[in-house]
Amino acid sequence: MKFFRKNRGAAQSRFPMLITLLTLIFLYTPLVMVVIASFNASKYGGSWVGFSLIWYDKLFHHDVIWNALLNTMIIAFFSTFFSTVLGTLAALYLYRTKSKFKSIYSTLIYTPLIVPDILMGISLLMLFVLIISVCGGWVSSLFGINMHLGFTTIIIAHITFCLSYVTMVVLARLQEFDHSLIEAAQDLGASNLYIFFKVTLPIIMPGIIAGALFAFTLSIDDFVITFFVKGAGDTTLPIYIQSAMRRGTPAVINALSVIFLVLTFVFVFGTQKLLSRKKS
Repeated sequence: MKFFRKNRGAAQSRFPMLITLLTLIFLYTPLVMVVIASFNASKYGGSWVGFSLIWYDKLFHHDVIWNALLNTMIIAFFSTFFSTVLGTLAALYLYRTKSKFKSIYSTLIYTPLIVPDILMGISLLMLFVLIISVCGGWVSSLFGINMHLGFTTIIIAHITFCLSYVTMVVLARLQEFDHSLIEAAQDLGASNLYIFFKVTLPIIMPGIIAGALFAFTLSIDDFVITFFVKGAGDTTLPIYIQSAMRRGTPAVINALSVIFLVLTFVFVFGTQKLLSRKKS
């Protein structure tokens, strides 16, 4: 009996490991296929023709892609900055408030997390069109600025859904916050501003950085919402990739994906090192 129980226990311990291994293989196999296809001389990657760096050469001479990447980075930078600031303030408020409406505030902030992207994109588009139609005339007459769909509407839309993720991550960090540190600083005569910058902010900084990484990644990767709120000629990298794949030119996109993959691993590795140093 002990022999069968021992073998049964070993089989049960191997089963989760096997499922995890199969899941990892399923997740990373497409990435490996993209890496291999980026070095394939074939344009469509259907069969291996031979090793070549032609697609990387075409990529670095493809001005349209780099312009789309620049647009994406500009949008991601501004949306990450504002969503991080607003999300951190929202998390601090939800953590400290004793208001009876706290649950309502939390629901309103977390709702974009569960709203489908296509619904949010349509809703934001309707809102922007309404604002432009109502306010566009007098803004143009007063300031000489023509209100239209473009970078500004994309950034506002990205802030809208990134803010919720930042708030969630920072609030989770605040739940582990030792409030006695603030009380000790107050007993020593520290002002509220000094306590925030010297006590609260350094402790929650890993959460703020993680939230900013969430926002930056989501902004770069977003296609659906950007597709609805962008203006004519405003091309981000996901929009360009979708159109390139529809035209049947995936080879250069494979090379671009490999570069992004390498940069992502380097970025994540560097961030983990930074956060581990802060914790130590």
